[in-house]
Amino acid sequence: MRTALTVAGSDSIGGAGIQVDVKAMAAVGVHATSVITAVTAQNTQGVDGIFPMPEEFIQAQLESVLRDCDIKAVKTGMLYSADIVGLVADILEDHEVPLVVDPVMVSGTGCSLYQDELVGALKKKLLPICELVTPNKHEAEVLAKMKIQNKDDLMFACEIIGKEGTSVLMKGGHFNSPTVVDYLYLSSEFTKLEYPRLKKSGHGSGCCLSSYITANMAKGLDIVNAVIKSRELIQESIATQYAIGKGDVVVNPMVKLKGDTDKFKVLDELDMFAAKILDIVPDELVPRSGLNVAMALNDAAGPEEIAAIDKRMTVHNGLLRKNGPAKFGSAEHLSYLLLAAMKHDPRTRCVMNIAYTKDVMDIMEEVGMNVVVVDMTKDKVGEATDRAIDKARGIPDAIVDKSSRKDRNIRILAKDTNDLLAKLENIL
Repeated sequence: MRTALTVAGSDSIGGAGIQVDVKAMAAVGVHATSVITAVTAQNTQGVDGIFPMPEEFIQAQLESVLRDCDIKAVKTGMLYSADIVGLVADILEDHEVPLVVDPVMVSGTGCSLYQDELVGALKKKLLPICELVTPNKHEAEVLAKMKIQNKDDLMFACEIIGKEGTSVLMKGGHFNSPTVVDYLYLSSEFTKLEYPRLKKSGHGSGCCLSSYITANMAKGLDIVNAVIKSRELIQESIATQYAIGKGDVVVNPMVKLKGDTDKFKVLDELDMFAAKILDIVPDELVPRSGLNVAMALNDAAGPEEIAAIDKRMTVHNGLLRKNGPAKFGSAEHLSYLLLAAMKHDPRTRCVMNIAYTKDVMDIMEEVGMNVVVVDMTKDKVGEATDRAIDKARGIPDAIVDKSSRKDRNIRILAKDTNDLLAKLENIL
């Protein structure tokens, strides 16, 4: 299962902080690890006390989790002090993992959750290394050092906050408008996201949203798609919020959108397959351009419904390693080959490329694999696959591309990753 990390404070009422982060990530199908930065005594009416964790123990938690787990994405919530921000930033800077920063400053009940020096440390240490920061109106005004009174102010604030290259999701819940309008500032462009305004968002909505985003990024979604999908989830969370005490209601993090389950299964299956083959595929079978494996959803209609390992798997210092997570839409060439094969047999949902060698060809012949050689130019992958299938009188076990001499590939076709692994082991 994919794993994410939340670095945040504990909420004793269970409606925000670490408690809601874990629930929200689980709802998306991601295992949540946690590092607790502070323990709060709070309920639905207010915060009665804050106890920041000793920095050496925060460090011990972080190092323990990162040393053991393959963390796919990280979020920070309540960090409380500048010293804690610096410590967390220094450790996370050495890990190439997407980071989402929820700049928590005030609780849902209006109580301060930070020391004065925190803001400067966030801007100097943490925002420059994060993928996305998710401020509400008040947090954005503090980070940008300006009042936000209209759309122009909002956009200017996003540009100030994101000046180091950070993407900004400006949440619109605290703006006075008939609908809730969020703005995603990414690569100097704005995407407008508009939703019906529901009743009061309740306790934990900011924590819950940033956790949804982090979990979706851990599953391989890019920032735009992670934000859009997560924003749909938080809308449902707010719509189904409930009361547990005498004050604010709390959001319901345990919601799930229809249609996600199959995608989660494909991503998890690819990750598990990749982990299995990293230690068994010899260097000579890794193409110069990298080794990859793709898997399609049932009845996939286009490359966006086929997942592969982002940035492929390549050899570094004698070891095969993944350069990114399993992600939909990240292997166009293999996707078109797989789509063509699925037209002939929808059960064929996996394909993997390995480097061509004469020895491998001999082995495939010895074990009785059905192998077809075709000219597979880049712009005619589908047509070449059709020819290969016609030639094999069905889906072949492998298709060899003879169009390239420098980096010739063998594409192994299979019904699923178990079938693919069995074919690969026959070759090795």
